[in-house]
Amino acid sequence: MIRTDTSPPLAIPSDSAALALSALAAVLWGTNFEATHIVLQAIGPWTAAASRFVIAAAAILLWLGASRGLDRAVLRRNALAFGVLGVVGVAGFNAALFLGMQSSSPVTAALIMGTSPLTTNLLDAVLQRRLPRKIAVIGMGISLLGVALTVGAFTGARLASGDVLIFLGSLAWAFYTIGCRRWTTGATPLETSAWTMLAGALALVLAAVFLENPVEVMAAASATAWAATLWMALAGSVLAYICWQVGITVRGPGATSVLFNLVPVSALVVAAGFGRIPEPSQILGVAVAIFGVLLASGQVPGLRR
Repeated sequence: MIRTDTSPPLAIPSDSAALALSALAAVLWGTNFEATHIVLQAIGPWTAAASRFVIAAAAILLWLGASRGLDRAVLRRNALAFGVLGVVGVAGFNAALFLGMQSSSPVTAALIMGTSPLTTNLLDAVLQRRLPRKIAVIGMGISLLGVALTVGAFTGARLASGDVLIFLGSLAWAFYTIGCRRWTTGATPLETSAWTMLAGALALVLAAVFLENPVEVMAAASATAWAATLWMALAGSVLAYICWQVGITVRGPGATSVLFNLVPVSALVVAAGFGRIPEPSQILGVAVAIFGVLLASGQVPGLRR
């Protein structure tokens, strides 16, 4: 469907409903890490990432077409930006995540990604050639201390190669977040997400075709792997995005972004549900990392100045 007129406005939910939906989005994102762990036991990382985003891109494009229509002018005007952001922020981020999860744990991966709001702020400061706020630097240091506690760095454990890959993925996500705000023109968040997701899905499919055999792999995949892939695509991508965008629209990006701290908490709870009871150091690490993010974002009472 090509858009020819303006769609009627949707009913705006209450602040409490928007808060609940934003929290649900963060919880759904937290479940992705355990789902990724399940999928990688049966499917290669490139095929797993490509399958997730082929399904997610198809679903979100159908949603865009049904709700607003496909505006070709927006696509032509932002084709280059959509392509670059999709390859770096969608394909690059998820390739790093799926490759990293081969040696990283779901909780550690979620905690590293939980620092992405701080990474985004620091990268934005670098790109604008300005010094970041001191409180942001302090908060990042505290968050990294929490990550170190979670991975057991103070008990002699070594940082896994997958942890490094996931951190690089968080940088790609930070680049994507900044680019969507600064380098797209006249595109709604839904349009930007749909087209960049499509570009990222195409890049992941090409990589999977060259590096793996995605058709045969997915045909032989178990029902559990398929279920986990569908969960990541529909619940952990499309539904989570819709809920998050509702929160941003009603409550604003600042108030909504704080709820991103629920992502590692959700991952911790889900891991425990699958029988991997977290160590006390992991629980402490999550708490320290969340405190660092809250401190940097000015959400700690008495320290906002």
